[in-house]
Amino acid sequence: MLNLVRGLLLVFTVFFATVFGKDLVKAKKEGTLENDNVVKASFIGLITDFFDTLGIGSFAPTVALSKALKLNIPDKNIPGTLNVAHTIPVIIEALIFTTVIKVDSLTLITMVGASVVGSYIGAGVISRMEEKKIQLIMGIALAITAILMLLGHPKINLMPIGGDAIGLTGIKLVLGVIGNFILGALMTAGVGLYAPCMALVYFLGMSPAVAFPIMMTSCAMLMPVASTKFIKEQAYAKKVSLCIAVFGSIGVLLAAYWVKSMPMELLKALVIVVIAYTSVTMLKAVYKANKVSEEVK
Repeated sequence: MLNLVRGLLLVFTVFFATVFGKDLVKAKKEGTLENDNVVKASFIGLITDFFDTLGIGSFAPTVALSKALKLNIPDKNIPGTLNVAHTIPVIIEALIFTTVIKVDSLTLITMVGASVVGSYIGAGVISRMEEKKIQLIMGIALAITAILMLLGHPKINLMPIGGDAIGLTGIKLVLGVIGNFILGALMTAGVGLYAPCMALVYFLGMSPAVAFPIMMTSCAMLMPVASTKFIKEQAYAKKVSLCIAVFGSIGVLLAAYWVKSMPMELLKALVIVVIAYTSVTMLKAVYKANKVSEEVK
């Protein structure tokens, strides 16, 4: 069953790479390829996808570094650039982690499938919800999760939660599927799947390592389709996306080697840091949004 997942990922890779490659060749022939800074874009790809492989996420860091290094990507092209640029690195992440980390096939396929279905079916409902409220709830929930996980870390061991299972059965599997369905839907509201998926996996008693193939395969199944749409609409920065995709893939390979050889205690500490970081980011975004609203009034 895992080979079926990997096969689908390879099909998506070929499909996406063909569409992306044809568009780049066409742009070069027509002379419409942007004159962006290749070195800066390559550096951004290497750094952001290295940390994406650790579970930090790549979208927000890419936007921050692009603005800091003055790549000057038009705002209307930012969503498309983020998706197109990081699609191949994320697929590589999924292929690596479904190979090097043991995960139950049924658990992986059902949870990944639930996130994909959630991103489509749930989009209509979630997109109408106020993003600020969603971020506030998720930010608080992740903060509590990070604290509980810290207390449950083997070095502290004040609250024995989590586990070492590589799969779910019975009611836990049902909860995992429902949870990832909701997380897939929340992606349409701008809430990243990585940290919440880590928390979900941990509280259902699975090893934190199992979160990596689940969360990365979930995103890898979604991004090629969305990215292809952005390419057809010409709503992305072509040269920047190519540089990030190439050097981001190198960043993934470097980080994946580090993660797979990391002791479990250190990996658990990394997961706690990722969840805490995501919580702070969400709560900070809510605070800024409230501040702007007050200034407008």
